[in-house]
Amino acid sequence: MAADATFREAGAERRTKRLPLSHLSIELGHLYMEDFVEGPARLRALFERVAPWAEAARRQAKVEAAGKKPRISTCFLVDDYFTRFKSPAEVIPTVLDAARESDLEIDYVARESGCAVADGIPLARLVEGRLVPDPPPGTNGSRPPVTETGWLSNGLRSPVGGSSEAMAGIKKWRPPVQNAANRHSIFMDVEIWDESRQGRVWSCAFLAAVWQLVRLGLLRNEGEPVMVPRTWDGEWPEDWDQLPAIVRLNPSAAPFSAYRTYSVLPVSFLPVEGAVRTIISQFWPDSDAMNQLASAAEQESVDLPRQLVDRLRYALI
Repeated sequence: MAADATFREAGAERRTKRLPLSHLSIELGHLYMEDFVEGPARLRALFERVAPWAEAARRQAKVEAAGKKPRISTCFLVDDYFTRFKSPAEVIPTVLDAARESDLEIDYVARESGCAVADGIPLARLVEGRLVPDPPPGTNGSRPPVTETGWLSNGLRSPVGGSSEAMAGIKKWRPPVQNAANRHSIFMDVEIWDESRQGRVWSCAFLAAVWQLVRLGLLRNEGEPVMVPRTWDGEWPEDWDQLPAIVRLNPSAAPFSAYRTYSVLPVSFLPVEGAVRTIISQFWPDSDAMNQLASAAEQESVDLPRQLVDRLRYALI
């Protein structure tokens, strides 16, 4: 008797690929045009401030590893999305030299534009498509979705005053309210994107959220890893678009993605990272990727927080 045929949808055959993981990903900074144009002295000063905090993160990782040697990788993000300044041939060697003067080794250099599109994959749109806005209690969902407005909030906006119709009653002012506030509200309304003549421009906060999700190993495109680090041989190019989204500089580096991230940033990034946490708190991750991370953490006896935002750590200097 012939065996019964089994039919499956093509989507059911998808396999989510596992990523190698470090215990900790330390971000040694972001580079923007104003930092670079002020010269090597500015970069050296930045890395001198970063170095003790990066070392503190390493020590804490060793404590949490409970006697085991933790896998730690370092990364550095260059803004080539909002401004194109100089070339990789000029920028990257200067940055690496300044870091080494503070005994810092950068394992990976990433391009911020890669958080929008990498290897032909529109990562920013991929993440936008997995946002699940948190509706405030008692609302009817009438607020347009983030895909239409480009705005995401963590609560209920204050209503606009006045009246929309001649005979309608005057709307009284009410304060905005944060969802799940801790006694008092801290309301945030985050711009995800706006439109220009050139098309959609993703906000700094949203690209930073994509960056954090990549570092946490949570993004996939049809089961495949995205923004995969690649090595670069030979001279640095003159055009940023010639580089991979993430360049692996250290052949012996620990994996790029990690259970936790630690970012050492100037205190001016505080509003941006607050917005990042709002975005990530409303991101619906790939369930297979989440399960893989949880399984790997359990096998290694890693204490992995269930909430994604609790996997992010900072030193704002």
